[in-house]
Amino acid sequence: MAEEVGRHVERHKIYRHSVVVRITHWLNAAILLVMLMSGLQIFNAHPALYWGEKSLFDAPWAAITAARAGNDAPRGVTTISGRSFTTTGLLGVSNDVTGQPQERAFPRWATIPADQSLATGRRWHFLFAWLLVINGLLYLASGVLTRHFSRDLAPTVQDLGHIPRSIWDHVRFRFPEGDDARRYNVLQKLTYLVVIFGILPVLIVAGLTMSPGLDAAFPWLLDLFGGRQSARTIHFLCAFALVLFTIVHLIEVPVSGVINNLRSMITGHYEIERRTRDVSTSLQP
Repeated sequence: MAEEVGRHVERHKIYRHSVVVRITHWLNAAILLVMLMSGLQIFNAHPALYWGEKSLFDAPWAAITAARAGNDAPRGVTTISGRSFTTTGLLGVSNDVTGQPQERAFPRWATIPADQSLATGRRWHFLFAWLLVINGLLYLASGVLTRHFSRDLAPTVQDLGHIPRSIWDHVRFRFPEGDDARRYNVLQKLTYLVVIFGILPVLIVAGLTMSPGLDAAFPWLLDLFGGRQSARTIHFLCAFALVLFTIVHLIEVPVSGVINNLRSMITGHYEIERRTRDVSTSLQP
């Protein structure tokens, strides 16, 4: 008599995301998109970044400009820390609605409004900044009351010991399965904590520091960031960090199961698979 061992897959649905997490997640996605596009509109009014208190117009740390050589078409040039790159078609010079090259830092499809309008861009940006703060406070309050942060996001000592393995698994696009998929992996936990309690607060406070009225009321803000122009640069870099986070996030969703991930962020339910052994016996002659 011999044993035949097979594999059987059982699927179970678990409740992974609360209503507040799901609502604030989608609101944040929409709010941050509008803030990014309106922020690029504001940046277009003076497409350069500096360190310190004043704008040293002849020596920016980073700048997006257009260069011309004789009667040639304008060429987009992006300069970062003294190094220049040709970025025609995307940064510095892009086509307008008629298909003609237009000199502007970020193209019209990336800004709100599409046409150059600093005043309108500021109105959109400031309105959605308040929505971001309100939405963030709702999420923080819920996270504390439901112990979402301590239960789901705080890494354990054991989690921290798995960082190298988790990095290697992500490089190979191998994701947790079965019971391991019930919770965030250590890289997710650390990334979300950095974004929630690091990048977003710095982004908001740096944005407030650019207001002369707030600087007058709270002069320590300028000391905190080393000047208004430094605050503007840090604000921009934090926004860029959020863009990188979003790109990685959007890549991870389809490769780890787009339907399952979207369902969990819409309904709250996430499907996990468990592989069990089936043992059957058969008589041998």
